[in-house]
This record gives sequence, structure tokens and C-alpha cells, in this order.
Amino acid sequence: MFHEVAEWGKMSMCDAERRLLANALLDISNEWFVLLSEACIPLHNFSIVYHYISRSRHSFMGAVDDLSPYGRGRYDANMAPTVNLTDWRKGSQWFEVNRKLAVDIIKDDIYYPKFEKFCRPACYVDEHYFPTMLSLESPGLLANRSLTWVDWSRGGPHPASFGKDDITDQFFKKMLEKTCIYNNQPTHLCFLFARKFSPSALNPLLEQSSKFLGF
Repeated sequence: MFHEVAEWGKMSMCDAERRLLANALLDISNEWFVLLSEACIPLHNFSIVYHYISRSRHSFMGAVDDLSPYGRGRYDANMAPTVNLTDWRKGSQWFEVNRKLAVDIIKDDIYYPKFEKFCRPACYVDEHYFPTMLSLESPGLLANRSLTWVDWSRGGPHPASFGKDDITDQFFKKMLEKTCIYNNQPTHLCFLFARKFSPSALNPLLEQSSKFLGF
């Protein structure tokens, strides 16, 4: 069985994601593709998740023009003119794309060489390659936000991780109470998934899921 180590923040991570998409595309019945990890949980039942994604006019790839050192500050001018500073985007690697965008990602041979050569730590390519490429190629198809809730409030290079002591009423409210845009209309249903949860959170999540998540 083919196996290749995917290193955090390096192109090998995007290579692995492209292989996942390529294999999923082999099944012609697959129309939408969601990248999740073992540390993610669903926030809604399958029916809600399916209808939210299938009825959306956009795919959920975060792609923001971050003016900070952690956004534009990671840009390398050697990427021009293929990718200019004003084209540079940043987003979460936890994305959802439709079939067209998935095909665009795996067939790309224009932007890939630039990112492989010039986006290396402290430029974390999995935060910039897909958001920038799709913003250039299909900006009208992106919602410019992720469906996966994460908490960056504690600072550092990784989002907060939650264990059994974090699973409280207030915690669920924090995840579920937000306003965003869906099909050009405001909504409070913004996130379908959440991360990052440790194994110790499993039992409390199972005990309280029916109360807060409805399943």
C-alpha cells in the first residue's frame, strides 16, 4: 500500500490532500468533498449537514486577504507574476469543495510549482495554496469561510485542544452561537463541524450531544 509521510506546514500535506481528492473523484457519485480529521466532531445530524452543503451556491474554503505578518507577511515576491501580493490568500485547511473545484485542485500545474518552491515554513503552504489558487481561478464559487469551528483564542501555532473538562453548556453555546452569510442571507447555522477534541472528550460529548446537538 502506498504510504508517504505528510509533514505539518509543508507541501507534503497538500500532496496528501490532493491524493485524497483524486481517489474520491474516482467515484462519479461523489459531488462534494469535506476534509476532516480524527479530532473533529459533527455539530449537526447527517441530514442537516447534507442539505446545508448540497443546497449551497458556494464551496466552503476560507480565503481572506490577511494583511498581518501571518498573512501577506508570508508572501515571497518570487511567486510573481503567477501569484502577486494582492492575490495572496489565507484560510483553514479544513475545507469543503464541490466536484469542479476538487478537479481544479488535483489538475493544477500552474500554481503548484510556485508554492512548492517559495512557500516554506514560516510560510505554511496548506494555509495558502488552495485558498490563493481557487480565489484566482473561481472566486465566485467560494464562501470564504470554513464549516469547521476552531478556537484560536489561546494563541500559538495550533488551535486549542479540548478535553473532558471543557465540555460544558457554555462551551456548546460558544460553538453554536454565531452569525454568518449563507446563499447571500444571514443565518445562525454557520458551522457543521468542530475541532480539536482529545479522546478524553468522547464520553462527555456522547452524554450531552442529544441535549445540544440534537442527535
